[in-house]
Amino acid sequence: MADKGLEEYAAKRKFGETPEPGPKESPGEGRLRFVVHKHAARALHYDLRFELEGVLKSWACPKGPSLDPAVKRLAVIVEDHPLDYRDFEGVIPEGNYGAGGVIIWDRGFYRHPAAPEGAEGEKLLLEGLRKGDFKFVLEGEKLRGEFALVKTRKDEKSWLLLKKKDSHASREEILSENRSVASGRSLEELLEEKTGKPSAQRKADAVRLRETLESEELGGAPQGPMPHLVRPMLATTAKEPFDNPEWLFEVKWDGYRAIAEVRGGEVSLYSRNLLSLSEKFAPVAEALRDLRFEAVLDGEIVAVDEKGQPDFQLLQNYSKAGKGYLLYYVFDLLYLEGRDLTGVPLVKRKELLKKILPHSQRIRFSDHVRKDGLLFFRVALAKGLEGIVAKHGLSAYRAGVRSRHWLKLKRQRTQDAVIGGFTSPRGGRRYFGSLILGVYEGGELVSIGHSGGGFGEEDLKRIYERLEPLIQQDCPFKAAPETNAPATWVRPELVCEVAFTEWTEEGLLRHPVFLRMRDDKPASEAIREVEG
Repeated sequence: MADKGLEEYAAKRKFGETPEPGPKESPGEGRLRFVVHKHAARALHYDLRFELEGVLKSWACPKGPSLDPAVKRLAVIVEDHPLDYRDFEGVIPEGNYGAGGVIIWDRGFYRHPAAPEGAEGEKLLLEGLRKGDFKFVLEGEKLRGEFALVKTRKDEKSWLLLKKKDSHASREEILSENRSVASGRSLEELLEEKTGKPSAQRKADAVRLRETLESEELGGAPQGPMPHLVRPMLATTAKEPFDNPEWLFEVKWDGYRAIAEVRGGEVSLYSRNLLSLSEKFAPVAEALRDLRFEAVLDGEIVAVDEKGQPDFQLLQNYSKAGKGYLLYYVFDLLYLEGRDLTGVPLVKRKELLKKILPHSQRIRFSDHVRKDGLLFFRVALAKGLEGIVAKHGLSAYRAGVRSRHWLKLKRQRTQDAVIGGFTSPRGGRRYFGSLILGVYEGGELVSIGHSGGGFGEEDLKRIYERLEPLIQQDCPFKAAPETNAPATWVRPELVCEVAFTEWTEEGLLRHPVFLRMRDDKPASEAIREVEG
């Protein structure tokens, strides 16, 4: 017999057939918990469940939660569920109430925003529920911050799910995070695992992949083992944009260059200096695990803001702050299912890449235009992008080589520089006066000047804290540069990016201004970039 409060739950289910937990109330333990189920019943929806009074108070939300305070989502209150339902993930068989797949989309703790956890907080939560104004703060793996469920005047069951304005509010489409926080499976994978039948999207992707594998372009590529730890092909700086029908023009994404090796659900995602990015940018690595082929991809990881604009600062701080939405723009395919594609012309490699990449919220094909480089450059700048990359359509992929078959054209002239030291601060400035910069030529560090502009107080403090452990007695430069204040030398390990107007006859930067640190770039790759 069902416990009081769970009678409706019990009446709707056949417990001899469904794997769902039985109708038993349980005393809560410690902090109040919540769970959000993604449920593929007759219509896909999300179930929001909150521990309260020994049961899970539950709402069905057809469109799912949103992080955008401007968005209101309908949530229909349903029967209470047992606390054991917090851990339920599986497939409810056909012929049963709610038949379909269920995954634990999110879970965590929750509380009332105006009270600490404990009896007083539960009392306020219950009062809000009875008044039709259920306010709560979520501490989940995906959902965080203050929300509210507000009862409408339409009927007894209709409520609205609202996100309050706080530091966790965003226009990011959180529902694209489609995997279970418990098992790591998507709904599609859960259903395939239980039924053995692939989803419609998976079938379409499989057909496209099979056609690509049977294509003439791939058949002409030599067979070979999957390459590992590939250093990416690099572009040379160009003076000005141009038109040419033999060239492809792509957006220059303001992010981290990343190579992805994908094989049988296993992913190795790493930077141009071969450092792993799989954990740092876990959502991208997770999306790559969905790919059902063996390949090596080249692309750029980008963090976009709430307006969809790439923001390098968000990307650099992502592992700490978790703000911004990560995307992986893929622009090259080096290897596919036993075939080495590096010798195949770029235009053919991109055709193959476009065919095999499945529909994904995280992984995007980085498209291009042909011929019209001048117009494309103007449009890119008008949209606030960093610039464009021009690539010869017949170019082979030359790993680790900076080639003139790939050219980069940017909004302003910039240079990646190694920090070899810093000068003492003057006036009211703290930490340091300027950074002493260099590039590598013939294996030796050559001075290219020093930059004291472009720093905020936080920049000065943060950079100094990174330089302090690197301080050494010896000057790392081939020849000690002249400075306008006493110099402190450091091991040449950190790279920064500076903007400048031109190179002087002495090979120094004119008017260099600090832009940002470039942790994704190794010091050895900081060479003088001369337009050509």
